[in-house]
Amino acid sequence: MDTKAFKRSLQQSEHYHRRGFGHTTEMMEVMNTEYQSSLIQQIRQNNYQWQQGDVTIRLAEAFGFCWGVERAVAMAYETRQHFPNERIWITNEIIHNPSVNQRLQEMNVGFIQVIEDDKDFSVVEKGDVVILPAFGASVTEMQLLNDKGCTIVDTTCPWVSKVWNSVEKHKKKDYTSIIHGKYRHEETVATSSFAGTYLVVLNLKEAQYVIDYILNGGNKTEFLEKFKNAHSEGFDPDQDLQRLGIANQTTMLKTETEQIGKLFESTMLKKYGPTTLNEHFMSFNTICDATQERQDAMLTLVEEKLDLMVVIGGFNSSNTTHLQEISVEKGIPSYHIDSEHRILPGNKLEHKPLDKELEIQKNWLPDGQIVVGITSGASTPDKVVDAVIEGIFAAKQAKVTV
Repeated sequence: MDTKAFKRSLQQSEHYHRRGFGHTTEMMEVMNTEYQSSLIQQIRQNNYQWQQGDVTIRLAEAFGFCWGVERAVAMAYETRQHFPNERIWITNEIIHNPSVNQRLQEMNVGFIQVIEDDKDFSVVEKGDVVILPAFGASVTEMQLLNDKGCTIVDTTCPWVSKVWNSVEKHKKKDYTSIIHGKYRHEETVATSSFAGTYLVVLNLKEAQYVIDYILNGGNKTEFLEKFKNAHSEGFDPDQDLQRLGIANQTTMLKTETEQIGKLFESTMLKKYGPTTLNEHFMSFNTICDATQERQDAMLTLVEEKLDLMVVIGGFNSSNTTHLQEISVEKGIPSYHIDSEHRILPGNKLEHKPLDKELEIQKNWLPDGQIVVGITSGASTPDKVVDAVIEGIFAAKQAKVTV
């Protein structure tokens, strides 16, 4: 399938909308009322620091809602206003934040259910309005919705679209797309649907495995089993690792994406030499500015003297998880929560450690004066950060007065 031609045709359809409906300013005012916080604004103005009782909060200087997320949520709100009587669906969560998704459900926006790993589009009928989320939708999904005669509202972040353009260029020149990402993540699923031949690598360890295979060969069966479900149909590592293009899931760790790109470039240089490198390797900068800013701010914050770190965001939010990784790697006691409701009575906290299920941490707030670092993922509203900070103050005060 010519995915580029299909996307161009879809964008020219009168039933496709990507620029909203002329009420963006109004919707942003509504969102500011629902999601902004006067406390967070005060903390920003106070050099990202706030003290109450025995607790000093140090807020990362870049955190929370990014432009792409604000745009997607505002378009979803605007869609509900523009189509007051139509049935509206979202192909997945609009963003990875439970409070925002709950708010849309309260506005009578339906979410396509996943049944046995497949989305159930049988509920969608001709004339329904379907919103594509910030991290996009696969070509197959877009084609299905178009064939059903739906009105499509595309809130895909432009940074994600930029990655799609990159893999289209790889495909046009018969390069295999090496995608740094999580193969099950909705964004990577969408990106791979625009690629031709592709392989998804999760981290440096997997990238090094591929590099060793390129330089030294290996067991093809073992390779394909290792990357099961993470490559294009018919992928052959003996044939498809000779010409490579680099792409990424926009929410991955910036430093790791850069390292992976450099490793593959040096590998192709080593194997094919400098004179023919451009025939075997291509790369574009597709690292999201907002992701980079939040990671850079986190790297600065963890250099300060912190007693603990609280990272706020959806548990299925990739960019939030990577913020958590930074503090864990620094050796700071760090807790990933999705809302203030995880702060429990009796100095207990329900949180999600890296690569583990939710667990209860007892005595998570130390005695005496403490400094707490705070950051949040790109899908987390300021009001949620506000509520968590107030919850920390209350929990610490309750601990002192016991």
